[in-house]
Amino acid sequence: MVSVNFGRARQNDVYTAGIHGRKPTVPTDFAELERRAKAAMSRRGWAYIAGGAGEGRTMAANRAALDRWAIVPRVLRDVSERDLSIDLFGQKLPAPLLFSPVGAGALAHPDADVHIGEAAAQLGLPYIFSNQGCAPMEDVAAAMERVAPGAPRWFQLYWSTDDRLVDSLISRAEKTGAGALVLTLDTTMLGWRPQDLNLGSLPFARGEGIDQYTSDPTFWEIVAERLAGAAGGPSTGSGSDRVSLGAIKTLFSIARNTPGALIGNLTAPEPRAAVQTFLDIYSRPSLSWDDVTSLREKTSLPIVLKGILHPDDARQAVDRGVDGIVVSNHGGRQVDGSISSTDALVDVVEAVGERGERTVKVLVDSGFYTGSDVFKALALGADAVCIGRPHMYGLALNGAAGARDAVANILAELDLTVGLTGHTSVAELDRSALKDLT
Repeated sequence: MVSVNFGRARQNDVYTAGIHGRKPTVPTDFAELERRAKAAMSRRGWAYIAGGAGEGRTMAANRAALDRWAIVPRVLRDVSERDLSIDLFGQKLPAPLLFSPVGAGALAHPDADVHIGEAAAQLGLPYIFSNQGCAPMEDVAAAMERVAPGAPRWFQLYWSTDDRLVDSLISRAEKTGAGALVLTLDTTMLGWRPQDLNLGSLPFARGEGIDQYTSDPTFWEIVAERLAGAAGGPSTGSGSDRVSLGAIKTLFSIARNTPGALIGNLTAPEPRAAVQTFLDIYSRPSLSWDDVTSLREKTSLPIVLKGILHPDDARQAVDRGVDGIVVSNHGGRQVDGSISSTDALVDVVEAVGERGERTVKVLVDSGFYTGSDVFKALALGADAVCIGRPHMYGLALNGAAGARDAVANILAELDLTVGLTGHTSVAELDRSALKDLT
């Protein structure tokens, strides 16, 4: 659990272990963390988790935008006690960080979502359950409860083309104790991702990352309807089902990742139909602002819109009565050459007001890898920051403990940066702590 003066405590733990010859399993700098994670992951896993859209310009822009803001420390202030805690949707959190949803996490580590949930619970931070997770949300919630009863968790929603499935997912999220519903807006279709494309690798086509669906009774009703409506049922003979080594491997993967599938019966229609159904209905490109309004009728949970980059969209979100927004370009994975999340954050805060003045909570993600990055986001007006790739890299290295340590390192640096710049709480941070270098 994050405590007051967490940074110094974290340093002491690392240095004390060093006296006994033990070095951190999870590197404390992002560059080395990324390097070791790449060595630990498969090519497919690295391509999916680390890759970006197109030529990677948006990922580069995310970093460049942060570098255009310099931190300006102040001195001779009593910073012996520091407080990182915030209030978010009626819940007090020990720090302004959340574990972002990352789909198909099992590409980095088996039982990824359960381990990430445990890591978040150990720190007392929310985990936003991925709609494209590799474990049912109920299993992740149960694991978090075992670590810390009442551990905060949210749920990310992709709006399916079938509203029955949307309703079912929302109902399940409510029953698992989700504290907010995060509607993701920027993946109504997949972006152009060359690292995946060059490997011919789409995890979902192998049954990876669709466990929220295959654990949902409404989803299986939809699959059954599609099977019943198919003339003669799915083909099992020739054409697109031609046998090859790659096809056999894919069928094994589908069977392994689809509950109830029989490994010995590679031609059984249900597992393949489940994958195809997911691919056909997982997200709806026709999603509109009217759907956002209708979402309020479906749930009493706080509604957070993820993927806001334009100030006009932020104003529209406020007008529609949502509770929060996440300024995000999906980690640079959807549109190549997009505006950075940091630059968009500046515009959005100007549009909806500074902290304490606005009616919505403003969160941000994409490209925030260190404690100083988080400091800059908070000083620019964000209420909290969502961390993605760092916790996935830690997960790849050491499971739940690795995911926890990767985020703990960010928290420690944030705490130290707050103190070393002359502040005693994250609530104090504003634009005066930064200098625009442009």
